[in-house]
Amino acid sequence: MNNPLKKLDKKRLRLWLLLFFLALLLPTLLLVQQSYSRLKWETFHQYQRMAAELSERIDQRLMQLISTENQRTFDDFSFLKNSADNKANVAQRSVLAEFPVPAQPPGLLGHFQVDASGQLLTPIVPVGNAENVGIPEIELSERIALQEKIQDILLANRLIQQSNVSIKPEVAFDEVDESADIAVGAMLGRSAPIAADAEVSQPVAESLSMNQAGDVQAPNVRLPNVQAPIAFEKLKDAREQTVQKNAYSRVEDLQLKQNYLQKEVEQKRQVATRKLTTSSSTKAMAARKAVKKTVSRPRIRTFESEIDPFEFSLLDSTYFVLFRQVWRNGQRYTQGLLIEQTAFLEEVINAPFAQTSLSGMSDLLVAYQGNVIKPFYGAQASVSRIQSQKITEQQLGEQLYQARLSDPMSDLQLIYSITQLPIGTGGRLILWLALILGAVLLGGFYLMYRLGLSQINLANQQQDFVSAVSHELKTPLTSIRMYGEMLIQGWAPEEKKKSYYHYIFDESERLSRLINNVLQLARMTRNEQKAELAVCNVPDLVKEITSKISSQIEAADFTLEVNSGDEVTTAELMIDNDWLMQIMINLVDNAIKFSAKAKKKVIILDVQRSAGQRVSFTINDFGPGIDKQQMKKIFGLFYRSENELTRDTVGTGIGLSLVHQMTVAMGGNVTVANRELAGEFPGASFCVLFPVAK
Repeated sequence: MNNPLKKLDKKRLRLWLLLFFLALLLPTLLLVQQSYSRLKWETFHQYQRMAAELSERIDQRLMQLISTENQRTFDDFSFLKNSADNKANVAQRSVLAEFPVPAQPPGLLGHFQVDASGQLLTPIVPVGNAENVGIPEIELSERIALQEKIQDILLANRLIQQSNVSIKPEVAFDEVDESADIAVGAMLGRSAPIAADAEVSQPVAESLSMNQAGDVQAPNVRLPNVQAPIAFEKLKDAREQTVQKNAYSRVEDLQLKQNYLQKEVEQKRQVATRKLTTSSSTKAMAARKAVKKTVSRPRIRTFESEIDPFEFSLLDSTYFVLFRQVWRNGQRYTQGLLIEQTAFLEEVINAPFAQTSLSGMSDLLVAYQGNVIKPFYGAQASVSRIQSQKITEQQLGEQLYQARLSDPMSDLQLIYSITQLPIGTGGRLILWLALILGAVLLGGFYLMYRLGLSQINLANQQQDFVSAVSHELKTPLTSIRMYGEMLIQGWAPEEKKKSYYHYIFDESERLSRLINNVLQLARMTRNEQKAELAVCNVPDLVKEITSKISSQIEAADFTLEVNSGDEVTTAELMIDNDWLMQIMINLVDNAIKFSAKAKKKVIILDVQRSAGQRVSFTINDFGPGIDKQQMKKIFGLFYRSENELTRDTVGTGIGLSLVHQMTVAMGGNVTVANRELAGEFPGASFCVLFPVAK
């Protein structure tokens, strides 16, 4: 039967194994990639739902804040208001007159009212004597400062116009006349008829009104320091320019990638039966809600006034304004509140965003009319990104979700972008499985290559072994037959017959050793023979070894030297005597072959007892020694340091392999080293060590 390994060389082996490895690797990589991609898409979809739920919570909270403001009555925007359930028409403080101003809505600066003539009124500053309404002078100054700040913001945004009169209380607190007392009393609820001859200062008179009974009513005092407002309805027309001054970037300029969203559209039919809501359906629902809310926001009609719904806008001074138009007694008023942008967005949007796991893998951009006015970066953001005043496309990743808030804040838009999509436990499991599978494939490829390579080497060695054995058997047999025929035919002279007989004997001994080695190798390979250990005396072993190898050494024209220390005279070893003899014969035969050209043809047998309770049998020669790169290979089966076609020494390459196997089987160890001697041939040293028997 033909051996296919004979036709297979190392190059072809690598090629076939590489093709086999790729045939397994490519489908495996495709499977892992598809599994990992599917898992990442599902993870993306999960975080997309989280973003939708977060946007809904933010929107609900804002609607609650708007609902609270919608419940404000017209009189709430004055410092004093009439109690509707009091027949005496007693004036009391408005709920908006509280100071310091409450932090609801977050970032609230204060409420204000502008009447039809452009006069500004805030519920935090009373009109008249502050002492009569229980406000300390220090607190009053703080209230006035806050009112001035509100006025400055409205002036800066051209929502009102300023007159040449500086801001002062309408009635000086240190110069309150009798008529002012009457007005303040009316504000405090002390209704009293005004005498016909009473003198009322002109500013106070303008601020007073009488009912049909002639009693003084709680005034709606106007501050004379502001005049002629710019209509609030024009605020929408100036929004785009206002936003551009405060914006970081335009949303369309960012060009956020939407790979996962495109994949979601492609798989829309497959996931339609699931309960998971897609991004497109969420947006459609939000749009329907917004339309519904817009349609269902009629003007509120009360007994005395009509109130429009609140509108929302961004001022160029980083403030939001929430305002409404009120018609009362045929006149239009504008009522609203100023909200500091950063504080408002931090608490209403960023605070709930930071409490979710979204902040660990995404950024949240707040856009107003398509302009990013505030970015909230996640935990993975760098310092340079946080400090940047311009958002670039490279700073953002995949778009996760987009949501627009409900009216009146429909101009606000929440944009979530992924910076680092977590793979989760399933992703890590897939990666670990991929690594393990890759390691198995690489390890299998390497092991198969080594196995195939060893089989190729073994096949080549076996072929060399057959050639070597054929040569080792044919040569001595030919010589034996030739000398035997000469002796039988009587062609050999008498003086040559003895040498012929010795030659025939030596060659037969060599054949016996060769055959014994081959048979021993076959038995040990099949595990059919084990060492028969017995206690042997070292001096007796030395004598037997000397007698076994003497004829072998003398036949090769070598000299044997035996060195045995006194400390081994009482040592005993647990070994197989026949195996030890075969070991020493093989070592001597190896020394004779490789030191045949040495000037000093001496073989030294050195037997010593080491400190580690071991006895060493060392065979030293004076040959060329052994190359260091070959020292670990010479004990391999069929290994020969010379090429079979060019070698000039005899042998089959199994002698040293048998030495190693039999020594290890008896619990010993064999080593080789080059002797450090001066001269042309320092020689090699083979040392066999056995533990002393206990």
